[in-house]
Amino acid sequence: MLKFALLLLGTLTLSSQAAVILQYHHVSTSTPRSTSVTPAEFRSHLQFLKDQQYQVIGLDQLLNQLQSGQEPAANAVVITFDDGYDNIYLQAHPILQQFGFPYTVFLSPALIDRREGPVMSWQQIKKLQADGVLIANHSSYHDHLAKPRPGESKADWRNRVKQDIELAQQQLEQQLGIKHKWLAYPYGEFSEELEQLVSQLGFIGIGQQSGAVGLASSLTRLPRYPSSSQYAALKHFEPKLKTLAMPVKKALAADPVKGPNPPTLSLQLDLTDLNPKQLNCFSNGEAIEVRWLSNDSFSAKAKEPLRSSHKRYNCTVPSRSHKGYFYWYSQPWVLD
Repeated sequence: MLKFALLLLGTLTLSSQAAVILQYHHVSTSTPRSTSVTPAEFRSHLQFLKDQQYQVIGLDQLLNQLQSGQEPAANAVVITFDDGYDNIYLQAHPILQQFGFPYTVFLSPALIDRREGPVMSWQQIKKLQADGVLIANHSSYHDHLAKPRPGESKADWRNRVKQDIELAQQQLEQQLGIKHKWLAYPYGEFSEELEQLVSQLGFIGIGQQSGAVGLASSLTRLPRYPSSSQYAALKHFEPKLKTLAMPVKKALAADPVKGPNPPTLSLQLDLTDLNPKQLNCFSNGEAIEVRWLSNDSFSAKAKEPLRSSHKRYNCTVPSRSHKGYFYWYSQPWVLD
């Protein structure tokens, strides 16, 4: 069983070396801009990675390194897609093949079976797999999993979520022979209770909150950088690649579904490579108050309730030893 919520279990071996996981949905000019990059934009991302000599590695390699306590490869980048849309097969895959870059697609098998939306067929998915593409679990029904539905008991919630995750894994094994247990949370939503369940089921949990991945990252809430919409421009794409995993020693308050709105984030940091006076936190692009509780622990809280569909706190601080690099921590919130 995977160690649950590494951030909550005491001091870790901290490292300033980190990898970046990129998240995409659509590669198309005819899909919603909020979840899309055009083929030209996508090609420009891959060309930039090649020109700047980034190491584009498979998700399997990165996860194996993290689980064995190895530092991620220098300048490592992982490419992932969610939902299994057919433009991955029609548009993204040929471009990725030209560059020879590995990548992973997270699927919701029930949606593939029902052909809900412009998704790939199993035949197309098997062709991708034959070409070396990694396929992984995105839950079967792509439902909201982080907390109980209105009127749903904790026991019923747990049974529903457990069945959804395990059904998807069974379907992926039957269709594709997949054994690895990696779960990308639908909508990027998770809670500490969901993290506990995911760990108990032997899965690695992957979110949609931004940030780099390092040895201090929790294997039940690995971050990814969304790379669509306004974030598709190279002026936004390049800075993501120069980030490091925030050296979090302990998350004192970071359950995405608990607390009032606005919520409070509290973290304890290793200050070896950063100046605490330079740490800033933001919500919806606006600075929020940071209060230092001790020499290495701080809290951050927005002044107003969070109302956007994507509720996040992002905290950054420059690295002392890596010029031009920033430590980054993103906290998602799943609040009513």
